[in-house]
Amino acid sequence: MRIVITDCDHASVDIERAVAGEAGAELVVAQGISPAEVIANAEGADGLVVQYAQITAAVMDALPNLKAVGRYGVGVDTVDVEAATARGVAVCNVPDYGTEAVSDHAIALALAVSRGLVALDRGTRAGRPNLAEVNPIFQVRGRTFGVLGFGAIGRATARKAAGVGYEVVVHDTAVEPGTLTEEGYEAVSLEELLRRSQVLSVHVPLVPATHHLLDATRLALLPEHAVVVNTSRGGVVDTDALVDALRSGHLLGAGLDVFETEPLPADHPLTELDRVVLTPHAGFYTEESYAELKRRTIQNVVDVVAGRRPRNILNPSVLGGTR
Repeated sequence: MRIVITDCDHASVDIERAVAGEAGAELVVAQGISPAEVIANAEGADGLVVQYAQITAAVMDALPNLKAVGRYGVGVDTVDVEAATARGVAVCNVPDYGTEAVSDHAIALALAVSRGLVALDRGTRAGRPNLAEVNPIFQVRGRTFGVLGFGAIGRATARKAAGVGYEVVVHDTAVEPGTLTEEGYEAVSLEELLRRSQVLSVHVPLVPATHHLLDATRLALLPEHAVVVNTSRGGVVDTDALVDALRSGHLLGAGLDVFETEPLPADHPLTELDRVVLTPHAGFYTEESYAELKRRTIQNVVDVVAGRRPRNILNPSVLGGTR
């Protein structure tokens, strides 16, 4: 059993080595994200563990022994799941490992932007203890917090937002507008969510239907001085439209942990905006969630290669089939 980590920016892969070792698997750690690099580095691989690498149909065709691809995280937008299914390759993720961590991060970003904390910190350090640089500042009570996407992370974020005093409304394609969720939050249409959300927190996956879901037209529906928080996927928000809405003053600010291009270029226009808090796709991280992510990602791959059903699989139809 040969498992290749295609790319990884983690400080250590000791957890992955331990899981692979228990299974009697050879573990190879490489650093390549392009299809050509993956093909060159993963010759003979039975399984792949990926972070940012592009796993295309061509990659799978070049690796005839491949049985499983496991991704560190929830999203699998760098993996061609349809091509994998056609070739009998299992695609695995870890959809529920970071619920508490990501929702913590979303609330932290919302409050930091709303209170102007980063700009106030910079001003204080520079000898400018001036509230005028970050006005207006609004209290939490009386503000509406919109949750776009009501899966596990959206639910946890809603709970925490309500806990600090926001009025919470939600939108999800699986929840009927005009009803109440089990938790008692009002479910509304996407348009109503946008019109009411003074803080909008994004928690939808990146699929063709959600690419640039928040475009210029939809961002314009948000109330004046609204805050946008995105801890899901960068491509859900049209970055150029967001920058324009921030520069115009229509939006008060944004808290972003994900970007259309990662890592975010140092000269990106977002870096020039004071009321924007940027973090490097770090929302998933706590000591607890990090260890769980690493262990479960490789365990999924090991299980498939060993002929067992993994805990998480996106295309279960491939199990028991042949390529």
